[in-house]
Amino acid sequence: MTMDVINVVADIGGTNLRVGTVLENGDITDLTLYQCEQHPSLQAVLEAYFSSHDIDSSKVNACLAIACPVDQDLIKMTNLPWQFSKSELKADLKLNRLYVINDYTAIAWAVPFLSDQQKVKIGGGQSLDKHPIAICGPGTGLGVANVIWGNDQWISVGGEGGHADFAAVDETEIEILRFLQNKYPRVSYEQVLSGLGIEQIYQALCHMKGVDAEAFKAADISARALENRCDICLQALNQFCKTLGSFAGNMALTTAAFGGVYIAGGIAPRFIEFIQNSEFRERFEAKNRFTEFNKGIATYVITEAQPGVLGASAYLIQQNQNEAL
Repeated sequence: MTMDVINVVADIGGTNLRVGTVLENGDITDLTLYQCEQHPSLQAVLEAYFSSHDIDSSKVNACLAIACPVDQDLIKMTNLPWQFSKSELKADLKLNRLYVINDYTAIAWAVPFLSDQQKVKIGGGQSLDKHPIAICGPGTGLGVANVIWGNDQWISVGGEGGHADFAAVDETEIEILRFLQNKYPRVSYEQVLSGLGIEQIYQALCHMKGVDAEAFKAADISARALENRCDICLQALNQFCKTLGSFAGNMALTTAAFGGVYIAGGIAPRFIEFIQNSEFRERFEAKNRFTEFNKGIATYVITEAQPGVLGASAYLIQQNQNEAL
């Protein structure tokens, strides 16, 4: 490659890792998917990517969007047994620059620039320009971020809201909470709004009905629900959508997200029509005295396949511009 600087971005989840190279026009090329469990470390994946694309790592400015807290030098992934020191990774790979951001910080950077072809609206409400935007995403875990407008630019605000206390709002959820309290000392939203969450909702419903739970994974439960092959699976997926609606509605209240609430992650885009026909939006709006407040806020499912990579690219470009000033 002939560029003086090579911009490399990665979106690192608990299951998949995607690495790509950012061209001068902002496009992303050589996007490569890796299965995390098939590699011993993040460094091994990046070394493999640099080698396969003949990249001189000393010329690389890298931005890594990763599914865990990133405020310390030592990074420990929440849903993957990987850990690394940011300073040591930069030194070992001989990188020119290294930025590590939360994966939902990256998605937040991408959301304001999504086109109508990269998202699907769920229910009513509208999005107001340059107003706060909230993002949550069930996947391996439950990611959360916000993005606000200030100083004539979008500013991403990360967080770990997926680990907030699960708040049951009806009798079924109370029973699900009780079931999970027998497994965990504390129940967070991630334990019901994730792949594992779908499985645990299903298990709780089986327990409530006095039947043995099958060893179904989230994909099995979703498939049986969508094909109407299992009543409890169908109830589990409906419950997942309802709880997701409540959580998204809480985010709308917390941030006054009149720019919209966006659902990211690897789960929701697989059954958008089901979500549209579920009680997701009803639960989003069901906030008693603040129902009208939430009714005015739009909700979307992100259908863009690589929002984390796009956001990491936007972040890296901004940082490069700042360094050039």
